[in-house]
Amino acid sequence: MLKLPTPNIGKISILVAILTWLALLFVDITRIFQSVNQMENTLAPEISYILEILFFILVYIFYNYSINKNENIDFLNLIWRGVSTGLLATFISFGISIFYLMLGESKLGSDPLVSNFFYHVNFAFITLFLISTSLLWKHLILYQKSKKVVQQWQAFEVLMLISMFFVFINENDFDYSFIFGLVFLSIFSASLSINLKWIPYLTFKEKWKSILFLVIILVCTTFLFSSLSSYSDIGVTSFVNLTDNLFLIGLFAFVFIYALFSFLVTLFNLPTSSVFEQKLVEAINFQRLSQSIKPGQDESQVLDILIDSSMSASYADGGWLEILDKDNIPQMIQKRFIDEEIREEIIALFQTIKPFSEFDWSLEDNDSKKFYGKIPHNIYKSAFLIPLVVNKKTIGRMYLVKEVRDGFNKEMINIITTFVGQASISVENYRLLNEAIKTERYKEELKIAQRVQRSLLPKELHHNEKFEICGFSVAADEVGGDYYETKNLDEGVFAIIIGDVSGKGTSAAFNMSQMKGIFHSLVQLKPSPGEFLYKANTALSQCLERNHFITTSYFLLDTNLQTIKYSRAGHCPTLFYDHSTDKAEYLSADGLGLGIVRNLNYRNYIHESEFQYEKEDILVLYTDGIIEAKDEKGVEFGYDNLKASLVKYKNLSAEKIQERIIDQVYQFVGEGGIPDDDFSIMVIKFNS
Repeated sequence: MLKLPTPNIGKISILVAILTWLALLFVDITRIFQSVNQMENTLAPEISYILEILFFILVYIFYNYSINKNENIDFLNLIWRGVSTGLLATFISFGISIFYLMLGESKLGSDPLVSNFFYHVNFAFITLFLISTSLLWKHLILYQKSKKVVQQWQAFEVLMLISMFFVFINENDFDYSFIFGLVFLSIFSASLSINLKWIPYLTFKEKWKSILFLVIILVCTTFLFSSLSSYSDIGVTSFVNLTDNLFLIGLFAFVFIYALFSFLVTLFNLPTSSVFEQKLVEAINFQRLSQSIKPGQDESQVLDILIDSSMSASYADGGWLEILDKDNIPQMIQKRFIDEEIREEIIALFQTIKPFSEFDWSLEDNDSKKFYGKIPHNIYKSAFLIPLVVNKKTIGRMYLVKEVRDGFNKEMINIITTFVGQASISVENYRLLNEAIKTERYKEELKIAQRVQRSLLPKELHHNEKFEICGFSVAADEVGGDYYETKNLDEGVFAIIIGDVSGKGTSAAFNMSQMKGIFHSLVQLKPSPGEFLYKANTALSQCLERNHFITTSYFLLDTNLQTIKYSRAGHCPTLFYDHSTDKAEYLSADGLGLGIVRNLNYRNYIHESEFQYEKEDILVLYTDGIIEAKDEKGVEFGYDNLKASLVKYKNLSAEKIQERIIDQVYQFVGEGGIPDDDFSIMVIKFNS
């Protein structure tokens, strides 16, 4: 059977667009020729209008196909495409103006055929610029799109399509209907132009480039609009007016308004760029803290990273670390940007002023204490002191000082506390691991890993009165690689994560500790599920061994809107019970495990979904150990049994549902059965 070649929509549409433009030029030149020779005009204006509309549609098809074909292009390259088209159209228009200026009042300068030819050339390039840039704006507007934004854009496209045919009503005259339509399109364009979610993801350098590109687009748009208006003034359009068109003028308004909004917001976002980049550095530093301690190495390595990371996160002007020696005497092991004499002065001050004088080495709850405030020093005006606690024993303390008053805010304190907690775990791991090597290496290593494993799982799960949540996890070996946690981001908004490291045992537990650190760092940015997976993959790619990866599902639960956004990175599909239909189904969302693809292409494997829930709905998150649990015959528990268990116990509380499901799994495995993998499950039941 003869296989026909697949048509290239882009090439066909641009070829037909050129032919349509030539037909439009021929029709208008014929009309001029008839007029000059005082012949009867046999060509109705509607012919030109139809060809003009056809030209608009073909150009739209060409650019829409071209941009969609390269949908993975980054923000700057998208804007640059608009700049390049705008510069080309501006250069053509400016060249035509210079050409006519050189002709002056010569016969060629007043020739209607020549004028009409250049009028059509200018019309064509202005159309290319406006339609291509509008479609580029579309991709920026629909970045991290919601249903509402998509519907808003679709309505805008319908309005622009209608505006094409408006020419048949008023023949491009500036009457009241034209002005009303233009004002309406401008207001609609302004409402679309507030969708600028892509700007915060630019780096400081990229923002400066985008500002330059947007200024060029604004200048080109202004010049081309002025050039277009000049044709009306000199009477070139006396036969058929192509450019005083509601569609074109509406596109001018949309391109200019969105470029202006983007320029202003990018300009005002410049000061925050360093903060956004700082958060990514913090995530990498956290990964370094969890990765730095290895058997046989000195713990000073992790403490060196700790003080550098903490000073960077808090913009401290000086700092030092003290660790207790064998005789429980504090010894300074790290110092940054502070003279010894001044350091001793500050230590003397700490012994006399609160809250620093309240520090006590012997307290068991020092891991929950932080000391910060103003100090009466002639150089340093504020200070921060935090203990380093290992297994409820204070082993050291870190000082940070700044030359400004009230220099340590809540966010700085939170991230430093996270750094110190991870560093303390790493130091504890180092000390215990070396002790295990000296005595009974394998047995002691497992004890360390168990301690780390217990610290991974939260003691309580964040929630409010609108839903119940409970979790359960048990390792197949002495330690495991399953992890779950929640975080209250805003009033009524919660981040929920569950993950599973490839493999089992000690290596899985340590890899999951890195996942915990990255979660605590990135969640402060309040990213979308898709952005969380992308940034987590970037951080993990630098620390996971090549043959390891992590599967995870990340959820944003908004109890105010009763919505759940989620993305899945190769993890088990989430089970959702819909009370209204009395059915349980698995949520489908594609995704690839973290650490499998370790470059920018990972973004192509991220898919973000959203759905709404109602009262009495239930969400079950679990790891593959549940569904892969086998009975004595080797038969797996499977997805169907899990679904049936949920439906059976749907009327119970979240805690009871979790208990019943785990009971069902253990009954299925049997008394003699040994779990092949870790069991972890979270059950969420919505009360309202």
